[in-house]
Amino acid sequence: MNSLTQTRSIVLACALALVPAAAYAEETQHHWGYGGEHGPRHWAEMNAEYEACGVGKAQSPIDIRDAVPAKLDAIEFDYHPTPLHIIDNGHTIQVNYEPGSSISVGGKLYQLTQFHFHKPSEERINGKRYPMVAHLVHKNAEGELAVVAVLLKEGARNPVVKTLWTDLPKEKEKERVMEQVKINAASLLPKNHKYYTFAGSLTTPPCSEGVTWFVLATPKAISKEQVARFGKIYRANARPVQPLNGRAVKVSQ
Repeated sequence: MNSLTQTRSIVLACALALVPAAAYAEETQHHWGYGGEHGPRHWAEMNAEYEACGVGKAQSPIDIRDAVPAKLDAIEFDYHPTPLHIIDNGHTIQVNYEPGSSISVGGKLYQLTQFHFHKPSEERINGKRYPMVAHLVHKNAEGELAVVAVLLKEGARNPVVKTLWTDLPKEKEKERVMEQVKINAASLLPKNHKYYTFAGSLTTPPCSEGVTWFVLATPKAISKEQVARFGKIYRANARPVQPLNGRAVKVSQ
């Protein structure tokens, strides 16, 4: 092999070696999860856009303690049936909701965009965690987010969850549309709508703050088998509780 050919071979080998490394670096930079080097402790390091996960002062979830009773506006739920649009997004099971369902609180209207699940519950009430929680995500015309959290306790089988688990996607990151299957998020709600509220953030990257949280004080039942079924897909997908940093937590009377 002459020197020119040898040089070309070395350059080509180096190039081939660098391509997968660069591709892996780009992929892992955005690949967050719930354990190990991709877990919550490292989210802020993975991407500049995730900085709030490490330096934010109003992060979620929290352990709700010593909530101050207050005369708060009731949450007015206006949820309607919608065809099932379900996706395993690589972090949870999520249901994308068609337009037309909303909540109204204190004169602010928020449209329901999706709901998803965490195991165990991300929120704690006086240190207590529940087997799971459903997060119903809403957005208003100004782009502000409001999340209603429904804590799920072990008990009777949950009819909505039964429908969802029956039609779980077989592939990740590919939405499954079941036009003939109708669901209503209202069925996820307990009868008592008493709630805790506080200013917080998204509980997943980029951990953006400015999110209004409404954690319903009364849990809804889910069966042990239904929790286990979710656990086969996501054994644990809950972010640890975050410091309160002086935030006020109120509870409706």
